[in-house]
Amino acid sequence: MSEPRYDGRHACRFDPARVATPAFVVDEGLLADNLTILAGVKERTGCKILLALKCFAMFSVFPLLRQTLDGVCCSSPHEARLGREEFGREVHSFAAAYSADDIAQLAATSDHLVFNSFGQWQRFRGLAEEKAGAAGRAIAFGLRINPEHSEGATPIYDPCAPGSRLGIRRADFRTDLLDGIGGLHWHNLCEQDADCLERTVAAVERGFADILPRMAYVNFGGGHHITRPGYRLDLLIDIVNRFQERWHTRVYLEPGEAVALNAGYLVATVLDVVRADMPVAIVDASVPAHMPDVLEMPYRPHIVGSGEAGEKTWTCRIGGLSCLAGDVAGVYSFDQPLVPGDRLVFTDMAIYTMVKTNTFNGVQLPSIVRYRPEDDRFFPVRRFGYEDFKSRLS
Repeated sequence: MSEPRYDGRHACRFDPARVATPAFVVDEGLLADNLTILAGVKERTGCKILLALKCFAMFSVFPLLRQTLDGVCCSSPHEARLGREEFGREVHSFAAAYSADDIAQLAATSDHLVFNSFGQWQRFRGLAEEKAGAAGRAIAFGLRINPEHSEGATPIYDPCAPGSRLGIRRADFRTDLLDGIGGLHWHNLCEQDADCLERTVAAVERGFADILPRMAYVNFGGGHHITRPGYRLDLLIDIVNRFQERWHTRVYLEPGEAVALNAGYLVATVLDVVRADMPVAIVDASVPAHMPDVLEMPYRPHIVGSGEAGEKTWTCRIGGLSCLAGDVAGVYSFDQPLVPGDRLVFTDMAIYTMVKTNTFNGVQLPSIVRYRPEDDRFFPVRRFGYEDFKSRLS
């Protein structure tokens, strides 16, 4: 009987006092645990799984990820180049719109180029084929569809919300312009289970049944929380297998969060504790600069050893060191009062964190560190400084 997975959502297995702060720490063992689950999905379905670079692009761990994953999906020429140079497997690119310069760059790096409209497909097909041919590369083309089926509760994260600019609706779909198109792509999920995918697939099959048999592959997009404890893996596998058998096409999945879910941490140090309506612990990290998704999503990140407000002996607010009044992670309780020098470990900080960091106020960007649990070793990857701040300015 296999050992239970380590709970990276609520705990860390390294000593945070050994880490210079602020720092992102990624546990390679937890990444490997996630990959084992994804490998099982591939084995039981024959589908392909891509890493969504928009969520997690820590290329120093790509050698580990590419042992399981089939490639990357990208949203820009820069991401596509990173995928080509550092991942070295399939590169799929999609953007809401491309410029001619984008196409020239993407044709040299991408294996699959997905268009968001028939207008862009007609305008840029020739250029993409010309540039790919000049680079000695073959390139395949796909279209993004809008299933017009929402499962998300937050409109800003729902590509199928009314008025969405993402994907071609069935009413606008040109069956006479499919020559050269080999794949369809959609994306409408966000941190959701397989039942949401099942309903979405049914909507796609109702709307695009005459198109699906003409496709070599169909990309179900991301947002599948495949590696979350309790996720309905058997249902996902059944959905993928039924779809592939019914339409004689290959399925792609492109999770980002599922690859690095609960595998990363942000370690910070308490700098001061001040008094407002309650004690406020100020740390050497910043919510808008280091974990902006906390404000954008929004959500309250977990801190190792903490509880909800009032759950433990001492309750406080955790704030960052920037000048933004709303630089606040939330209200937490601890077994004892925090004091300057204490280390706080925010969990699930590998995803949508490093890719979104910024230098607001010139605050120090967190270092990036890999942790290997089998021998309790840290491997510093990158430390940032003044030049990183300055180089982004004039």
